[in-house]
Amino acid sequence: MKFRKSAISDLPGIMEIIRQAQAYMKGNGIDQWQDGYPDANTIVNDINKGCSYVLADNDTLAGTAAVFFDGEKTYNTIYEGEWLTAGSYAAVHRVAVAGSYRNTGAAGYMMECIENLCLSKNVPSIRIDTHEDNLPMRKFLKKCNFQYCGIIYLEDGSKRLAFEKLL
Repeated sequence: MKFRKSAISDLPGIMEIIRQAQAYMKGNGIDQWQDGYPDANTIVNDINKGCSYVLADNDTLAGTAAVFFDGEKTYNTIYEGEWLTAGSYAAVHRVAVAGSYRNTGAAGYMMECIENLCLSKNVPSIRIDTHEDNLPMRKFLKKCNFQYCGIIYLEDGSKRLAFEKLL
């Protein structure tokens, strides 16, 4: 499998992975990504900024993620805890794996690739957040050695659990 920057031609495959993730979360009672987010415009913006990545298994997209190196406004204030670091970090958003690649190690491999990308840019930590009811993601983050740091609030006021990993 190859981890690479997304191209506009990847948009249909990325949106299919997101639709599968939305259905999975809905089926598991997780109130995350149930309001039309992330939509195609969000992904196109990520691609145009050079922040959208895919995990490709030959011609099949196995996963997607957005990786930002310019900070995250909603991470400026954290409640009931603190970040592990005060320096530069990568913010990872919109992580999803195709249904056929769930529980295959693809997500873990994609996170390893994100970590290597960060290290290649001398970025010493990764921050990520998730809905408190998203137990599969919380379990995944623990498996990847992320540490729970506290609570952040999205721009719309939604509560999220915040995690960080030192590289």
